[in-house]
Order: sequence, then C-alpha cells, then structure tokens
Amino acid sequence: MKKQLAIACILFAMTIIEGKAQDSKLLIHNRQYPGAVPKKKAYKAIYQLDSNDPKIIEKAIRNINNVLKDPRLKGHLQVELVAFSGGTEAYFKKNSQYEKPLKDLVEKGVIVAQCLNTLEEKHIAKEELFDFIGYVPSGNSELILRANEGWVIIKP
Repeated sequence: MKKQLAIACILFAMTIIEGKAQDSKLLIHNRQYPGAVPKKKAYKAIYQLDSNDPKIIEKAIRNINNVLKDPRLKGHLQVELVAFSGGTEAYFKKNSQYEKPLKDLVEKGVIVAQCLNTLEEKHIAKEELFDFIGYVPSGNSELILRANEGWVIIKP
C-alpha cells in the first residue's frame, strides 16, 4: 500500500512539474521575446551558394537582406556570399535576373565572391560574369579559411 501511495505521489508531482513547465512555455510565447542580445563588437557570416536552384539563390539573397536589416547587428556585421559549383548560375550571364539584387548587396557592403575552380571546370570566362564580383581560388577553401577566422557558415 505504501508503495502504491508513493507511486501516486510521484505521478502527481510529475503532473504539477509538467504543468508548470507548460505554463512557463506559454509565458514565453505570450510575451514579446527579444531574442539573442549582441555582446560582441563584430559578427561575421559567410553564405554558401552551391545550388543553381532559383529558389535557393533567391533564398540566399533574401536571407542576407534580412540579416542586414536586423537592428541588433546594424553596424556590427560583415557578410560574404561565395558561389561555386551550381551556385555560379547566380553570377553567370550578364543582365540576368540576379544582377540587380547582387549589385544591391555589394552596395550594402556584402562581399560577393566566385570560385575560380568552378569557372575552370565549367569553361566560363570572367568576362561572362558581373564586373562587380570578386574571385577566390576555391569556394570550399574560402569556407574553411573563413570558418577558422570565426565566421559562421550559412547554407540557405
């Protein structure tokens, strides 16, 4: 009988604790949550673009524009967009649909870089690409180097 009573007490206590946890979750969801608070002087993010899927290319551009608008990071953020493999499509063919959005990013201070290995593999001349982009020897190496410098890698 004591054993059954002890089990019942434990179950009752667990129900109360779970209820309080649920109440706590409700409080967080029902109030204005400010999100993370910036504590550093500088933040750095590199966006990896290795897909030629228009939805992914547009998502990368949209994500970068959104992060640049975040008031918590204003004036404290450095961003790079590096394209390689299929992502080269975003920079390929002058006057494409991506020219203006990419140029706008550059004007906002975003580094827009293209992998030279991909150009060589796909037999694409630099003259076929936008004149406002930079070049890196290897997109993967750029990610490795940036990661080791403390940059966050984001793959949209």
